[in-house]
Amino acid sequence: MKILVPVKRVVDYNVKVRVKSDGTGVETAGVKMSMNPFDEIAVEEAVRLREKGVATEIIAVSLGVAACAETIRTALAMGADRGILVESDADLQPLAVAKMLKAIADKEGPGLIILGKQAIDDDMSATGQMLAALLGWAQGTFASKITVEGDKLTVTREVDGGLETVSLNMPAIVTTDLRLNEPRYASLPNIMKARKKPIENIKPADLGVDPAPRLTVVKVDEPPKRLAGVKVASVAELVAKLKNEAKVI
Repeated sequence: MKILVPVKRVVDYNVKVRVKSDGTGVETAGVKMSMNPFDEIAVEEAVRLREKGVATEIIAVSLGVAACAETIRTALAMGADRGILVESDADLQPLAVAKMLKAIADKEGPGLIILGKQAIDDDMSATGQMLAALLGWAQGTFASKITVEGDKLTVTREVDGGLETVSLNMPAIVTTDLRLNEPRYASLPNIMKARKKPIENIKPADLGVDPAPRLTVVKVDEPPKRLAGVKVASVAELVAKLKNEAKVI
């Protein structure tokens, strides 16, 4: 069984995000970029499934600028077998990404697609669900545990009220949550091997998809700065401030 793992290039989670001076987006020039953390979890889970003998091949896919090839190399160093880069300078939004992933899935014929539940740059959490709808596949989102038995997939999901377990027929889509696993560090030998693994470079037009954005960003603002706290001398003063100043009671 093939496993397809989409991976996204995002601003590294350790970097303090800065808004551009013109308010059109966040600053990415000269900023450290890395693989979306939820996608790292997806790659790790795919590698573990191959180690268990469930999967035979792992294909890492990234969509975006040419530098996304480095994100694919990271996935290859973690254990993916080959990569596909859909190169585009357009502002790729979830629906366009889902359409391109569908075209790749139709061509490659994977039995399972695992991707992060959301990207830390836009937090949309939409691509996996859109892809499942376009393919007509079962989906298990926000997965904290995955078990494969034959052509059945059992997914434990993290929901508002606790945990929910669903049984899916494959092929299926799974989006990963934080508690699914702890991604491994790529060893130096595997990083060197990853340089020799193949990455296919294609364009959105090759997949018959127009990547033009459908949503327009009007303005991006930084959140308001938090005010300094104050000490109160008594409960009565606290209640008065909550009532008269904060107006929360």
